[in-house]
Amino acid sequence: MLLGLLGAAGAFGVCEAVSRAGIVRRSYLPPASEVLVRAARLTADPVFVDGIGVTLRAWALGLGLACAIAVPLGLLLGAVPVVEAAARAVIEFLRPLPSVALIPLVSLLLGSGTETEVTLIAYASLWPVLFNTVYGLGETDPLAKDTLRAFGFGRLAVLLRVELPATAPFIAAGVRISAAVALILAVATEILSGFGQGLGIFIAQAQTATDGTRDVLAGVVWAGGLGLVINGVLVGVEGRLFAWALEPGPEAGKSERGHP
Repeated sequence: MLLGLLGAAGAFGVCEAVSRAGIVRRSYLPPASEVLVRAARLTADPVFVDGIGVTLRAWALGLGLACAIAVPLGLLLGAVPVVEAAARAVIEFLRPLPSVALIPLVSLLLGSGTETEVTLIAYASLWPVLFNTVYGLGETDPLAKDTLRAFGFGRLAVLLRVELPATAPFIAAGVRISAAVALILAVATEILSGFGQGLGIFIAQAQTATDGTRDVLAGVVWAGGLGLVINGVLVGVEGRLFAWALEPGPEAGKSERGHP
């Protein structure tokens, strides 16, 4: 925490010094203090605050839709190898497609509204949750599953009593990764599409205004702040709910970063 604050203070000082010293023109890089003051004053702008609400609503809807699709689909793919093998080619074809490249197509199908933004956010946020769910299911302790089967429990009971609880920390890590992706897509979609309201619209309009660099950077500060808060909340919830999975074990050194 302390090191993080020192790092942020150092970055602030460098940006402030570069601008004040005239190394970069102020029209390109205003002093960091002016940007922060402008970002703080935006809280008194009801239009800007409403735009933040619109962006967060699209973010939440898109992320929720992605989780509603990815978790059941990941459980199905992880539990039924035949289905996973049949769907692998389609998944590997769709996964590399960038969401921003789909803006014209989705806009044509759904119009220029929240539906388009939510669909694009859900598409981009789907993959981390999906793959973490499949991965987590594969990491379930086989001894626990065999024990339940030996006592006569069926496939669904094993899934609900052993596999799903063991996969939950992996799903939570996927949701945390997807939350950042969803916020990026929410702002980027608004900037590139140029319709509706939101933080991205504020940034897009500011960049076309004369001497609008300060407002652009203030909007970027808000986007970064929202991402920081969202990540902090999710890390806290993850640590509270799945502390047992985060404790270092004998195999901790072999664990892949990004999984719990």
